[in-house]
Amino acid sequence: MITVEVCIGVDCHFKGAYKVVSALEKLVKQNNFTDKVIIKGGFCLGNCTKAVSVTINKEEVYSVQPENVDKFFKEHIQSRIELCSL
Repeated sequence: MITVEVCIGVDCHFKGAYKVVSALEKLVKQNNFTDKVIIKGGFCLGNCTKAVSVTINKEEVYSVQPENVDKFFKEHIQSRIELCSL
């Protein structure tokens, strides 16, 4: 199971955290990964200048935006699922 936490602190909120969460939830459903990925809100990671901050199984990724969430999903989530399926 992959746990994705999207920071919903003030800076991340203003930079589109809720749009990122919505887009990730949509991508998880579209790819039938609902049994493999949990998307949830998280606390501030302290890198507010690089918002939106995201953790994937405790690994931090920064500057995730609504405009690049598809790329983020493919590189950081879909690729992990594909590796686990081998």
